[in-house]
Amino acid sequence: MPELGSRGEGWVALQVALIAALVRAGFAGERQRSPLGRGLGIALLPAGASLVWAGFRELGPSLTPLPRPREDAELAEVGIYGRVRHPIYGGLVLGACGFSLVRERPGALRRTAALALLLVLKARREEAWLLERYPGYAAYVERTPRRFWPAA
Repeated sequence: MPELGSRGEGWVALQVALIAALVRAGFAGERQRSPLGRGLGIALLPAGASLVWAGFRELGPSLTPLPRPREDAELAEVGIYGRVRHPIYGGLVLGACGFSLVRERPGALRRTAALALLLVLKARREEAWLLERYPGYAAYVERTPRRFWPAA
């Protein structure tokens, strides 16, 4: 995976741009009415927010939007990170799906798919840096095979 900056700044810029495009698309174009889709979206929004919040809370001062870990960061392996390696990314995807379904706009769903792909690629770049930085990261990956969402 390309670095896109010494700490991965380009990955964050792409992520912000895609989220902005997703929000714009959620208010543009014709709605595709679907009560079932809307209901699912309403359920996905708090699920995504919960994952993001749990990730933020566990990382504490180690939190950074950049894929390269901070110099003073400690590897998070407990709490939500004991069940899933990238809960913030998983929460963003769930939240984006929820938003897109609630807004009932196909353009928003397409941008959600693009955001999901970007976050998969960003996670790969991040994991390469985590493997370099933390000797125990490979064992953590073995213990925690789920990348974005915990098992139901």
